[in-house]
Amino acid sequence: MADKKPTLLVIEDDTGLQAQLKWAYEDFEVVIAGDRDSAIAALRSETPAVVTLDLGLPPDPDGTSEGFAVLDAIMALKPDTKVIVASGHGARESALQAIERGAYDFYQKPVDIDALGLIVRRAFNLHQIESENRRLLAHASEDKTVLGRLITGAPEMVKVARTIERVASTNVSVMLLGASGTGKELLARGLHDTSNRADKPFIAINCAAIPENLLESELFGHEKGAFTGAVKTTEGKIESANGGTLFLDEVGDIPLPLQVKLLRFLQERTIERIGGRKTIAVDTRIVCATHQNLEDMIGAGTFREDLFYRLAEIVVRIPGLAERHGDAVLLAKAFLKRFSAEMNPAVTGFAPDALAAIDGHDWPGNVRELENRVKRAVIMADGKLVGAADLDFDEETEEPSDVLNLKTAREQSDRRVIRHALARSEGNISSTAKMLGISRPTLYDLLKQYDLHA
Repeated sequence: MADKKPTLLVIEDDTGLQAQLKWAYEDFEVVIAGDRDSAIAALRSETPAVVTLDLGLPPDPDGTSEGFAVLDAIMALKPDTKVIVASGHGARESALQAIERGAYDFYQKPVDIDALGLIVRRAFNLHQIESENRRLLAHASEDKTVLGRLITGAPEMVKVARTIERVASTNVSVMLLGASGTGKELLARGLHDTSNRADKPFIAINCAAIPENLLESELFGHEKGAFTGAVKTTEGKIESANGGTLFLDEVGDIPLPLQVKLLRFLQERTIERIGGRKTIAVDTRIVCATHQNLEDMIGAGTFREDLFYRLAEIVVRIPGLAERHGDAVLLAKAFLKRFSAEMNPAVTGFAPDALAAIDGHDWPGNVRELENRVKRAVIMADGKLVGAADLDFDEETEEPSDVLNLKTAREQSDRRVIRHALARSEGNISSTAKMLGISRPTLYDLLKQYDLHA
């Protein structure tokens, strides 16, 4: 069956011009309406992507009031419609007013069929891009979600998620190692939600964000009168997470004296509140994370080796965003969907230059940097599509590689270019091969050679 022609609604009361426009656009399914009622009826029944609208409609053929009434009705019923307005009455003023009220573009009578045709085709192309953006955003989190809420399509991150799923049902202590912004707390929560402790508390604490003199009370609690200001007995986070999971972020910032007390809890599964004499049994699973090199800290005497082995029964290393090919674009679309709904509903997607910039950036701040950039871009964007400029990338120069071996350098370059092409084509093999200028069999061979996945 032949592809259905795209529908173009022409709202025009001049019968001669109606026939001329219908003849001129043979590649469209042209629907004609001559007044407001028939135009709205056609909009409801045909749902055209693009509309041409003569502002001079009866009962005001010499003015614009009826045309603007039709434009307002279209924007209210189907705001994604691309409306191209025409007027011979104070054309500039009418055109500006029409754009402010939601029109896509304008043209001035008498009609230049060829010029109008270019505007119409451009409108159809933009509508198609925006529709595809909305479709991808709607399915991004559904198609690529692991561990309940972690969005990824990268095999490196899927492997991390599968490891966490395997250890979730045990009671071993898990240490997550990764740079800031890689999603360590999200993974810790995923571990908790997948475990048999899911119906009990999940409590997270950032050890680097709490002053040393308060951290002990925060973790172990205190009795009334234990120190100045202790006006009531307070449970610590370890006790509050009883039966559930306590996530210790930046565990490398715990001072040595407190490391001893934490080690005792891990060995005996009991605590004593500050100022208390009663031993309290607590069944809390510890999951911790850090971006620091704890082995170096052990060598320097700032982190206890025995505590490290208690906390690191299972070690999971989390790749940075730059190592997760395709995830930057995937996550950016999910963030845009969330932030546009909250802050700027007019934004519907990314322009091609923005997607290329997102895919090509190194993301030293990882997922947190990406989230912040998309959030800012959605707030600041003037149009429906976020452009590269809205993402506020500084001009960056690529540092020369330290690799001097030509074979290794070429392999690294091939991997990077293939990953970027896969990301931009959403994993489509045919599109990726075309983008790279190679055949599909050659691309399959390269994917196998470099252990890459579409």
